[in-house]
Amino acid sequence: MSWECPHLDGEGETCDRLKGLCKPFSKGCLLYGKGQSMGTGREETTMNATAEKQKTGCRGKTIRPQQTLGELVTRYPRLRAHLEQLGIDYCCGGKRPLAEAVKAAGLELDATVADLEMNLTQDPAAAAATDWSAVTLSVLADHILDAHHVFTKTQLRRIDTLLEKVQNAHRARHGDLLGALRNAFDLLKADLEAHLMKEEQILFPAIKGIDGFMAGRNVRPEVHCGSVAHPIRQMEHEHDAAGAVLARMRELAGNYRPPADACQTFQALYEALAALEADLHEHIHLENNILFPASMKQEASMGNTVL
Repeated sequence: MSWECPHLDGEGETCDRLKGLCKPFSKGCLLYGKGQSMGTGREETTMNATAEKQKTGCRGKTIRPQQTLGELVTRYPRLRAHLEQLGIDYCCGGKRPLAEAVKAAGLELDATVADLEMNLTQDPAAAAATDWSAVTLSVLADHILDAHHVFTKTQLRRIDTLLEKVQNAHRARHGDLLGALRNAFDLLKADLEAHLMKEEQILFPAIKGIDGFMAGRNVRPEVHCGSVAHPIRQMEHEHDAAGAVLARMRELAGNYRPPADACQTFQALYEALAALEADLHEHIHLENNILFPASMKQEASMGNTVL
């Protein structure tokens, strides 16, 4: 079709024909199963449309290569696991455009976008997830504290114990691997424990104080270091460091595939490490891509607010 939808670059605008939100079709707008061909001298051509397209009216690609990974997984949470399988970092690398991240991963852009689009169309019921960008920052901060901070602390203690048992039992055959894994884990554990404490004692109280002030729940807060942006930048730097250690541990452990002679405790260790990694990816995503930028924006607005 030669006619281009006026909403091609503006998904979310109102479609006059549908009286609702328009989702751009790659070249032209698919309206009630009809496509227009303009400037050809031909009359409008009726196209066969699926029942789903007839229901939605405008239908087209929902994933754009210029979207940042953070925007993508915030809008479509179910894609997180799939991006991890593709080796694409959406948490620490959340500010990168999808196209750039796909290229860095050595993947083909069109095929990857098509793969992600297909993932969104499969089992729609599985797509249900909390939209954390729609809740207040105080609610999101409490969720991170109650779910992710608690899990991380518990999992670090558990992994520490499991790793010690596996080292004692398998030092003869896997001593070098387990020694390298121990060094990486000890570094990660120390960094994370200090990191969580700083978030709990400094950053999150500031974020919740700003959010509470904007909602009229409390007085204007005094933010450590003068601006919430300063501790946020430090936390993002520490997220990058943790992400590098996680990647190193996965590499050492061969993508967490236990050796043939692994006992049940060895298998449990790898499962626990993989679970810690997955939870930290979700944890860092919620902070880097939703909580932190929203809080900095809120703080900027606070300067002009009088309650």
